[in-house]
Amino acid sequence: MNTLFSDNLKKFRQRKNYTQEFVADKLGVSSHTVSRWECGTTLPDVLLLPEIARLYEVTVDDFYKKSTVAYDNYAQRLSSVYENSRDPEDFMRCRNEYLKLIKQGTLSTADKWQYGWIHMYMMNYCRDIAVEWYDKAVADNPEDDPQNYSIACMQRIWMFFLLKKEDEIISELKEKVKTNPDDHIATDNLLIALIWAEKNEEAYSIFKKAIQKFPDDWHMYIYGGDIAKALKKYDEALEYYDKAGEIGTYFCDEMDCKSNLYAETGEYEKAYNEKMKMADIYRQRGYDVEAEMVEKKAKEYLEKMNK
Repeated sequence: MNTLFSDNLKKFRQRKNYTQEFVADKLGVSSHTVSRWECGTTLPDVLLLPEIARLYEVTVDDFYKKSTVAYDNYAQRLSSVYENSRDPEDFMRCRNEYLKLIKQGTLSTADKWQYGWIHMYMMNYCRDIAVEWYDKAVADNPEDDPQNYSIACMQRIWMFFLLKKEDEIISELKEKVKTNPDDHIATDNLLIALIWAEKNEEAYSIFKKAIQKFPDDWHMYIYGGDIAKALKKYDEALEYYDKAGEIGTYFCDEMDCKSNLYAETGEYEKAYNEKMKMADIYRQRGYDVEAEMVEKKAKEYLEKMNK
């Protein structure tokens, strides 16, 4: 008779320094039953296998392997499973086990670096997925959904910045503007990247020329306002924000920008008033949660104003 299963049951129990009586109590069976499992006389009910595996801090598959590695705990065992599969579901199972150890305050040095390690691999997985789907989004026709297309472009640029690839994305966007000089979205995206890279003088020069070509692009006036603000041209920034508002922004963008500028220059009453105007509009449109968030920020300005 193949004794691999029963031998492993015994080995895993002994590795944990558990008695048969202890195991029996945890599983709700008799110690005689545990003994028969380990002798190969009988087998546990298949529905009980996950409980036994968790008790011994192994996986069910380990019961059927000729060679198994000793792990300090179940979290480490699941780390090895995730290492092999790179499946996000295995990552979550592993992470949940480590969270239990964190809550208990029983993390070893090995547990700590392995907890970091699984997140590192998951981070790489998420990075690749994010890049893949941002690329797919910006490959769509911008005319189908202009607003979400603009958001997708912005998020993709942000991703490059998170990856410390600012120069790469700026070079790419400059080439797009060069090859598509009549594409206002290409210019918008380049301005965004230059602002985030704090290349404000260069961005300002491009913006001043671009608004002559694209006078009805409210995004561009928002970016122009941000550039002017960074250069401390505050009055000019306010003019650009107001122009964006005249054209019509998507989500009260000009009010948000003006509020931030006023707060930056210490004019908290004006900052408060802009936020409250935003909140009123949000509520009229049914965005109650967003309105509450804006009102919370407005109260912060009100507190600073009253100090």
